[in-house]
Amino acid sequence: MEASWRQVAGGRGRARGRATAAPSSGNGVPLRGAGGGREKVSGGALHASPGGAASQAGGGSRHGPVGPEAPQASVATGENELMSQQKFEEIKKANQAAAKKLIEEHFSSSSEEEGDEDFEGKQGKIVANTFVTYTTQTDGDIRELERTKQYVNEAFQAGAMTCLICIASVKRNQAVWSCSGCFCIFHMPCIQKWAKDSQFLVSSLTDDDFGKKDYPWPCPKCRFEYKRSETPSRYYCYCGKVEDPPLDPWLVPHSCGQVCEREFKPPCGHKCLLLCHPGPCPPCPKMVTTTCYCKKAKPIPRRCSTKEWSCQLPCGRKLLCGQHKCENPCHAGSCQPCPRVSRQKCVCGKKVAERSCASPLWHCDQVCGKTLPCGNHTCEQVCHVGACGECPRSGKRFCPCQKSKFSLPCTEDVPTCGDSCDKVLECGIHRCSQRCHRGPCETCRQEVEKHCRCGKHTKRMPCHKPYICETKCVKMRDCQKHQCKRKCCPGNCPPCDQNCGRTLGCRNHKCPSVCHRGSCYPCPETVDVKCNCGNAKVTVPCGRERTTRPPKCKEICSRPPTCHHTSREKHRCHFGPCPPCHQPCQKVLEKCGHLCPASCHDQALIKQTGRHQPSGPWEQPSEPAFIQTALPCPPCQVPISMECLGKHEVSPLPCHAIGPYSCKRVCGRILACQNHTCMKECHKVTEVEGCGDKNKAGPECLHCEEGCSKSRPPGCPHPCVLPCHPGECPPCVQMLRIKCHCKITSLYVECRKITTADVNEKNLLSCCKNQCPKELPCGHRCKEMCHPGECPFNCNQKVKLRCPCKRIKKELPCNKVRENQVSVECDATCKEMKRKASEIKEAEAKAVLEEEKRRQQAELEAFENRLKGRRKKNRKRDEVAVELSLWQKYKYYLLPVCGVTVVLFAWYIAHDVD
Repeated sequence: MEASWRQVAGGRGRARGRATAAPSSGNGVPLRGAGGGREKVSGGALHASPGGAASQAGGGSRHGPVGPEAPQASVATGENELMSQQKFEEIKKANQAAAKKLIEEHFSSSSEEEGDEDFEGKQGKIVANTFVTYTTQTDGDIRELERTKQYVNEAFQAGAMTCLICIASVKRNQAVWSCSGCFCIFHMPCIQKWAKDSQFLVSSLTDDDFGKKDYPWPCPKCRFEYKRSETPSRYYCYCGKVEDPPLDPWLVPHSCGQVCEREFKPPCGHKCLLLCHPGPCPPCPKMVTTTCYCKKAKPIPRRCSTKEWSCQLPCGRKLLCGQHKCENPCHAGSCQPCPRVSRQKCVCGKKVAERSCASPLWHCDQVCGKTLPCGNHTCEQVCHVGACGECPRSGKRFCPCQKSKFSLPCTEDVPTCGDSCDKVLECGIHRCSQRCHRGPCETCRQEVEKHCRCGKHTKRMPCHKPYICETKCVKMRDCQKHQCKRKCCPGNCPPCDQNCGRTLGCRNHKCPSVCHRGSCYPCPETVDVKCNCGNAKVTVPCGRERTTRPPKCKEICSRPPTCHHTSREKHRCHFGPCPPCHQPCQKVLEKCGHLCPASCHDQALIKQTGRHQPSGPWEQPSEPAFIQTALPCPPCQVPISMECLGKHEVSPLPCHAIGPYSCKRVCGRILACQNHTCMKECHKVTEVEGCGDKNKAGPECLHCEEGCSKSRPPGCPHPCVLPCHPGECPPCVQMLRIKCHCKITSLYVECRKITTADVNEKNLLSCCKNQCPKELPCGHRCKEMCHPGECPFNCNQKVKLRCPCKRIKKELPCNKVRENQVSVECDATCKEMKRKASEIKEAEAKAVLEEEKRRQQAELEAFENRLKGRRKKNRKRDEVAVELSLWQKYKYYLLPVCGVTVVLFAWYIAHDVD
């Protein structure tokens, strides 16, 4: 096995994390480098502990003899000392470098600074003394001063300065940039990347060649726009005088320590007198001598930031109405309109009304009506100023098409010239083809070949109608996420109007902007990180509250005690649970009334059980978890005499166990049936009020479950349904199912009724109270109620009888009709009606035949007329369409000529043969 210094030297070897003691800095922070001995920082130098080298040098191997008896011990000891000294020097140098680096990081990190309460109190006094001259003087602008105070306080507070782009703390030794609009501070690399990305996104949407135009970029917080040339490239202090300001613990972080000398906003000719500081400059503290707004009061000295003031005397300036003066107190700017009301005439002078002095000129709603110079027409203007002018119909006037001019009296209308109108129509392409006319031209109705807006389809349609196709645009909008989806889009797709909705870097809010490309703007919200009581707070950007350390609070913890005590030990405001209470419990025990002597156990730590157990030796056992819970008071041991539940005996019991108990005997109380006793073990029995018998069973005793063995009344076949009970059995109320007389309905009758009834009562009980369903020989239903025996044959139901022609109808009893005692015959009226009906049928049949003949004759004539008209049309079409050939035209002349020619040819041949 190697020596101990080999196991930890320089962090090398397999046993890297097994150092005996890690070196620590002067403030107790363990260093990252590993060493064999314990070291500490003192005055900036590192000192090794006396036992460090000795312990390392004293290490030896287990495989060889150790001690003075070993051979060659002196040689081995010298080599070991030399090697251990070299390793010790290497480890010392590594630890010194690690300690130096840790000190620098600890000093430069604003989020890790932990100032004590005295330092925070001094810091608040320094800031208050810095601005005391602004608040003690007269008329100081405290509202604007609070903004500067806030920025200066945040510069000193740990974790208050946060970069909104990366949502990380701004440290003292990091290069930063401050916005001139909102004075928010950002890391230099973050704001440079932000400016570059913003310019690239804008140029990629509007310019094909990046870099041709100088696109602005906005501040991530206030959206104040900067030019490309204003992109920060160097790290300056707040006032802009010193580049790369050095780190000084006695100055505001990122400040040069010189006088600010920035001009105030709005400019007043003076400069800021504070040292280089973050945030806006305070109001100008210079004293100037100024007078009031109305110039009536004497000049007085005032702050330059509030040099404008009012003497509160009446203004007295003349108002615009020219009649009254301003009665408001001395004020800035123009006077308000005159608030008084007076009677004023309108412009034409016909009406008078009460109106505000601020608007003396007004017009009524009456037409002028004055006669024009022509003497024929009147002025049609409404309430106007000045002369009415000449008659609009006098002089030379053009015709409606503006091609001819006429000199006519004003009483005559200009006639139309008869020429074509030739005005350009609304389409802007064609002209009106009508003659000179009055009024607007008609809509252009010429058919033209039109392209839709997107240029994908063409259609021939009237000129005045626009052509919009149904094709939807598939181009991506400027967000490059959603399609245009407009019908017949000409290519100028509108910007995406959907909401972005992506979760911002703070993980608390969503982007409220319209859908866009690239990353979203940082969350503009701020969150107050407060102490537990809320008196101390620090404002940080949204999302930073999870990692920001809450501010320290000097108030006393005001949480009420969680235990039963009225107060607890005083301690300051803190997060987490308060320290446990160690006061004596002194609770009054509910059972015995004694005081609990144990210490307060309302919030005791109990080891949590049922946690995951390691499955083998290779799995590290988890640390035991403790939960905070309230423990009950320990039991009281005072003996107290107590009677058993059944009141059989009295025995002493401990105070914590006091209460009813069972003596294990049989109860023995007489049950309610008066025939048996309770066989349960000694138990609690509730005494019945008004009954002094202790042997009587209570509601907790057993109930007799044996059946009733008493005899039933005569005639009842059912046993008693009740268990064993005292007294007589109740009457039998079980229901018997029987059939009625008609054997259709099942009836349920109590047993006691059917067994105690006579014959007539049984007949009534067996009746279902419905009509008898049996059918009589005549086919009708029996009219009697459900009855025993045969049905009586005496049917008196009415039956309808008709004569053979079905005109005469009579209702007769069924028994008489069935015996054929009555019949209905047709009378003379029936016969006359039959004769008339037959004549009407014959006449209707004859009329139908004649109508059919007329219809067929009309169809025949119509067909012949259509046939004649078609022949004439075909003949005319043939005569026009067919053109005669030359042979058809001259055949009558050519036939004789051909005949003569044939004869001569035959004669010539005959003579040649001879």
